[in-house]
Amino acid sequence: MTSAAIAIASDHAGYPLKTDLVDFLREKGFEVLDLGTDGAASVDYPDFAVEMARALKDGTASRGVLVCGTGLGISIAANRYPWVRAAMCHDVTTARLCREHNDANVIALGGRLLGVEVARDCLQTFLTTDFGGDRHTRRVGKMTNPPEL
Repeated sequence: MTSAAIAIASDHAGYPLKTDLVDFLREKGFEVLDLGTDGAASVDYPDFAVEMARALKDGTASRGVLVCGTGLGISIAANRYPWVRAAMCHDVTTARLCREHNDANVIALGGRLLGVEVARDCLQTFLTTDFGGDRHTRRVGKMTNPPEL
């Protein structure tokens, strides 16, 4: 169990998968902060990416899970914030490497593209993989503090 909750949010396209992942996280003993959406009515994914960024910034959450139809739009929206490193993952290899190499703190999943078991495996891998450090620390620093253009 982490000291802060795992935040999770989705748009309408990701809602069914998000609901399953909330249950999965709770079964694993994690405190879950569900940021919405709460149903299948059409909503805008950037709004939920903002809520995720806010939860990470204020320390309410230590890591996050975002789900939209593909995982693409919601990850792009979340990555506007320099303290968010959201990685769209489609298998356990990308889930492992986003943690080992990029110190990702948010996993983004495609609710219309991934089966429940694959999504659960990705999330489990994301949550149990540590950042590799070493040369990757320098690279993550360059992403967190990019040069002025």
